[in-house]
Amino acid sequence: MVLDKLANASRYTCLHPLFEQAFRFLQETDLKTVALGQHPIVGKELFAIISDGPGIPEKSAKLEVHRKYIDIQYIISGTDHMGWKDMAQCEAPNDPYQEERDAAFFPDKPAFWFDVPAGSFTIFYPDDAHAAMITEENVRKVVLKIAVQ
Repeated sequence: MVLDKLANASRYTCLHPLFEQAFRFLQETDLKTVALGQHPIVGKELFAIISDGPGIPEKSAKLEVHRKYIDIQYIISGTDHMGWKDMAQCEAPNDPYQEERDAAFFPDKPAFWFDVPAGSFTIFYPDDAHAAMITEENVRKVVLKIAVQ
């Protein structure tokens, strides 16, 4: 898992062949006005999902993992409160992996919580169990889905 500011994105472009294009999208797109929903960048290999709305209470948080995609979650406005736990430390999923949604959910609570303010991003790899949008405030964000290679 990575937590940093978009200004430092160049430090991470070497981690995946599509990260440079992903960060370029974040830097060159007017994210405050782009329409909500899914936006293809490189077909199914790299796409963006724009959302805007309130989160959920911490007691309702569910840790999730993905197999096919790495998440880069960038906060456009507001502050997203997120949780993380190493998937290897999680119990068996209470909602097993389903390929069509590329997600499994765990009953565990995060090992730690952190705030991600506007202008910052996280990178979650397939072994990073994470819970996002754990806030009652309105958050506009983009989740970039990058195919694992």
